[in-house]
This record gives sequence, C-alpha cells and structure tokens, in this order.
Amino acid sequence: MQPALLKRIFPCKILQHDVREYQVFRFLFDASISPPIKFHAPRPEHCITFYIRDAQKFSYINSPVIYTYPPCVINGMYTVPIHRYGGNDFLAIKVVLQPSTLFQLIKIPLLELTNKYLDAEEVWGDEIRLVCEQLSNLNSLAEMISVIEIFLKQVLRNKLNAIHPIDKVTTHLLHIENGASLDWLANQSCLSIRQFIRKFEERTGISAKAFQRIIRFDKAFRMKNSHPLLDWFSIAIRCDYYDYQHLVKDFNEFTNLTPPTFFELEKTSPERSFGFIEA
Repeated sequence: MQPALLKRIFPCKILQHDVREYQVFRFLFDASISPPIKFHAPRPEHCITFYIRDAQKFSYINSPVIYTYPPCVINGMYTVPIHRYGGNDFLAIKVVLQPSTLFQLIKIPLLELTNKYLDAEEVWGDEIRLVCEQLSNLNSLAEMISVIEIFLKQVLRNKLNAIHPIDKVTTHLLHIENGASLDWLANQSCLSIRQFIRKFEERTGISAKAFQRIIRFDKAFRMKNSHPLLDWFSIAIRCDYYDYQHLVKDFNEFTNLTPPTFFELEKTSPERSFGFIEA
C-alpha cells in the first residue's frame, strides 16, 4: 500500500443500500515527527472506523482529557468539534453508513450515541476482533476492503428488516440542494410532525433541522477547500445561506471559529502534509 493515501471507494452493489462509501486515510510520518493534530468538525454521517496500524486518540475541544480509540469504533452523529491525534503509522478505513443504517444495526436509540462512540467489540464481540486481526496482517487495500465487506454482509443480514418511509426521506436529505420543511418531511414519511420528530431523532441522534444545518455547513467548508480563491459570500449563497453572517452562525456553532479561522486551521491538518485536500 502507498505510504500516503486519501481515497474514497464505493461499496459493492449489494451493500450500497446501507453503505455510502469507504474513506481510506494512510499517513506515514517519520518517527522523529509529531503528527499534526486534526481539528475534526461535525459531519452528516454515522460510521464504523477501523484503525489498522497505530491507534488514534481524541479529545473534546477545551478538555484536557485524551481518549484512545479501540481498533474498531462505531461513531454516532457529532454536533461538536473534536481534536484527533493520529499515530506516525496511521491507517484508517471509515465505513460511512446511510443515515438510518446504524440504528437498524445496533438497535438502540441513536440519541444515546450523539457526540459519542462505541467500541465495536461491545456490539459484535469476537466477530469484530477477528476482523481487526485479519486487517492488521494485510498490506493490500483491496484485500482489506474485501475483509470488511464480508463482515458487513454478515452483520447487515441481522439488521432490523422493517424499512420505514422516514429512512428514504433521511437519505434524500443528503442529496437535495436546498433544505426541506418539517411539514414536507413528515408528509413524505407518512407521519404526523410529532411522530416524525421523535422517529428522526431516534434514528439519527439529532433533529432534522440540525441534520440539515450540518449538511449545509459540511458542503460549505468542502467547497472552500476545493475552491480556496472563492470568497465566503459566494460560498454562502451557493450553499443556501441567506448571507455571510448566516454562514458565520453555523461555523460558530459547529467549530467555535469564524469561517476564515477554520479554513486556516484546516491547512494544518495531517493530510495537508502530503499535499491532499479533503474535499
């Protein structure tokens, strides 16, 4: 495998209903170097992440406590930023799930997992431990993805079978250009507004309004990464903000920083050391 890699891979056809993509992060720093800290902002995703070489650690912003992730982590939806500390030999494969898949897999209300993570062994025990051991002994990315997909096919067979209209609506939110009203979302889900609010939060861990705000925020900072010369007002309008101050409000909410300050901080992230831009 290449010593440095930032790559997105689509899952096999049979898994696409439940898995959006795989994100591969491979950074190899000299032993004498302390790898840069990653300022990780909220993203509209639930994921299962495998840390295959050195462990990754994290801390909540403004907290002195640093936690070490286990070899495989289940992450709920985050509404707050965190610091992530990768090792010198860092290899992670993130399985980004469709919005309702995690709820169907672990069968607990995802409000309990907002801004938190689970050790995957608490859910899948020896099964996931064996997968992590297999991955640690491989060097081929294709073989690693194959091992992960075999595991995913097995556990997805056991997920809750009842697919509710709200699941399709939630996935749809990831792809529409502008936000949708609560009335429309509830109607498309065949639910009253009160039922929709309860079920949406149960299945994603956050409200529909917060989910749409994170989608819009995520689009804005990725657009700036891809087009660094584009001014913030133009980005705000293209991402369906009323104006620049409207965009600033979301950046303050999700990063505690202004858009320019966050953009400058992004330039210090680990992937930038190898010339990659996360867009």
